[in-house]
Amino acid sequence: MTTLKIRKVGNSLGLTLPKEILEKLQVSEGDTVFVTETPDGIQLTPYDPAFEQAMAAYHKVNSRYKNALRELA
Repeated sequence: MTTLKIRKVGNSLGLTLPKEILEKLQVSEGDTVFVTETPDGIQLTPYDPAFEQAMAAYHKVNSRYKNALRELA
């Protein structure tokens, strides 16, 4: 378990993530991370949850309309 301290950064509050956590998330300076609320708490991830939902919808449609999508391509 890692403990982080919230500090004032200008007019906002911020966290500094240790190098080990950044490596586990596979992110570096300038990357975007997404914070989502789950039943278990807060989740920090480099993956866009909206993109994940869009891909799930695509896979559902892709299997149903495979021939039509092939023709459109």
